[in-house]
Amino acid sequence: MNADKIKESMRAILRAESDAISAIPVTDSYVRAVEIIVDRIHRHRGKLVTSGMGKAGQIAMNIATTFCSTGTPAVFLHPSEAQHGDLGVLTPDDVLLLVSNSGKTREILELIDLAAGLYDGLPIIVITGAPDSPLALRADAALLTGGAPEVCPLGLTPTTSTTLMTVIGDVLVVNVMNNIDFSRHDYARRHHGGYLGSAARGDKNVL
Repeated sequence: MNADKIKESMRAILRAESDAISAIPVTDSYVRAVEIIVDRIHRHRGKLVTSGMGKAGQIAMNIATTFCSTGTPAVFLHPSEAQHGDLGVLTPDDVLLLVSNSGKTREILELIDLAAGLYDGLPIIVITGAPDSPLALRADAALLTGGAPEVCPLGLTPTTSTTLMTVIGDVLVVNVMNNIDFSRHDYARRHHGGYLGSAARGDKNVL
């Protein structure tokens, strides 16, 4: 291995991904997305249902677990399993948060139709890199990544795109936390184990 080439590559990747994050479009859709989540989940007792296929699905799952630990009930729904009974997790006051870089993922588009057949009018928040995609056009709030190219040398493997999706998820989580006045005490009630649980409770041995 050439150590200098690896370090040079690392610097280039860090620059590319940092630039991509800085270029995420800041739009009113974020305001709309936060309003939807706060209204449907914290006023009407629904939940956030995230979904995505492949790497985007892993990001959607991470977003759901982060929302859960910060006071917003959320679950991950696999779009394929939804067609085999898991769609039943939906309730009338839920919000769909769908993640697809292309905005054309067949299983996600099918999930929208299936959900509408069960409860018409569920709000849809989308994270995508394609503003004119079928998924973005069906969204109540489309959160765009900016569509920066992947740092993968083939230009194929989800790398930069998944970084951007994760950051957008963080933006949503933090702004919902701020809007519901989520406190350290609230966090401790949901996170009992490990270092974070001890830190949230203010245990002296971890501070």
